[in-house]
Order: sequence, then structure tokens, then C-alpha cells
Amino acid sequence: MKNGLLIILLACISACASNVPTVNQRIRLANQLAVQQGWHQEVYEDEGFDLAIFVPDDIKSSTVLTIYIEGDGLAWVGSSAASKDPTPSDPLALKLALKDTGPAAYIARPCQYTMSVQCDARYWTSQRFSLAVVDSENRAVDFLKEKFKASRVVLIGYSGGGAIATLLAARRKDIDQLITVAGNLDHRYWTQAHHISPLTGSLNPADYYQALENVPQVHFVGGQDKVIDGGVVNSYSIGFKKKPKVVVIPNYDHHCCWDQDWAKIKGMNDFSTHMIQKE
Repeated sequence: MKNGLLIILLACISACASNVPTVNQRIRLANQLAVQQGWHQEVYEDEGFDLAIFVPDDIKSSTVLTIYIEGDGLAWVGSSAASKDPTPSDPLALKLALKDTGPAAYIARPCQYTMSVQCDARYWTSQRFSLAVVDSENRAVDFLKEKFKASRVVLIGYSGGGAIATLLAARRKDIDQLITVAGNLDHRYWTQAHHISPLTGSLNPADYYQALENVPQVHFVGGQDKVIDGGVVNSYSIGFKKKPKVVVIPNYDHHCCWDQDWAKIKGMNDFSTHMIQKE
């Protein structure tokens, strides 16, 4: 039973190996989406990882910059086989970024769209939220702030990118708001709930509640999400004196249909908090 659950879970996250597009096809898809909206890909060459970023062709200075962080991508291709390249088949965070009407940019996760000498499967599996990964993403945020001449940042992370965004928000002093979409905010709870191996070597966002207490945040959860359900955000929220805002979109799951009406969903920040309990 546990093995069956694991296979289903990994299929939801990474797609069945027989249907996986090639790396070039995945890269081409992201670039096509970007070009259609007047964006392009660059590579931020960091001391940790070379990170792919996407930015508008016409960059305008802005006091506040919204930065989107991608999910775990194609981390697995089977119940025990790590992918050789984590570039996402469905770059959902990029799709959300391209629909943002304000000044925005996008950061991929390590080894998505570009490989560097540091790339190793542990950085998109057990150590996907490691200190090395968070440090590299943090420097990319600084790079984008300088590029847009911004002084404040809104961080938006999808799935595992929600964990990275939260870990970044816990260490930075320039965050206007933290937003997650189907975010993995407590991977310790998540791995235990699904009976899968712990993410050894990864930082856990739920451990940083004290640093996040005064960070304005809203967490979107799909009511039909079987990969990261409401129990994850509930567990994350336990330590907070003032509970973070949670908005449940009843008919959405882990993938569908966040990008279809993102502007409307993103504007739900004035909704009252909805805490949901894991059944």
C-alpha cells in the first residue's frame, strides 16, 4: 500500500516517464511561453549554481518587484529513480509570472533549464531545500532587485518553490509579502503523511515561524490537491501567534487550474483566513 501511494505521489509531481518530453522540448516550451509575452531567459551565474531567470524584454525600474520561484520540476521519473534533469514539463510558476501585470521576474530552481558543475540529483531530491540552494536563490533575488532597481520584494512560490520563497522570506528584511501556491511549507509533515523518505539535508520552512511572524503572507491551497493538501499548511501554521492567511480554491488540485485566472486569485489577499483540517 505504501509503495502504491509513493508511485501515485511521484506521478503527480513529476509525470509518468513514458510521457516525459525531452530536456530540449521542456526548455523550448518555457522559452516559447516567455517570448509570447515579451520575456526572455538569462542565466545568473552564481558561485553556488547557475540559475535560469526569466525577465521582461523591457525592464522598467520599480520600487517593488514580484519574484516567482518555480516548483521542484521533474524531480523523479519513477518510484525510486531520480530524474537526470529537473527542468519542469509544466513550468507553472513561469506561467503565473507571465500573467502578472506588474513588474515581475522569475527564478528557476537549481539545474532547471541550465546545468552547472554543481548539479547533482540530491539538489532536486533530498536536498532540494538545502542551505546551498537557498543561498544561491537568495543571491539571485539580490541580482534581480539590482536589475530592476527595486528596494522591496514580493515572493511567490509554487509547490517546492513555496518552500524556497518561505525560507528566503525568513532571512530577508525587504519582503513586502510572501505568497505560496500549493506550497510545501512543512516537508517533515509532508513526508510522514505520505510515508516517503525524509528530505534529509533540507531546511524546513515550518521551523522558521519566529522569523516569519511579522511577514505578511497568504497561502493558496487547492481543495482537490492530493499532493500537498491543507494538512501541510496547518502544520506550518502551528507555531505562529497570528495565524497566516490561507485561501482554499475548492476545485483546484496541485496543477489545475492556477494559471487560468491568476490575476483574480492573486487578488484574494483580502479574503478572511480559512484554516482547513486534513481528513
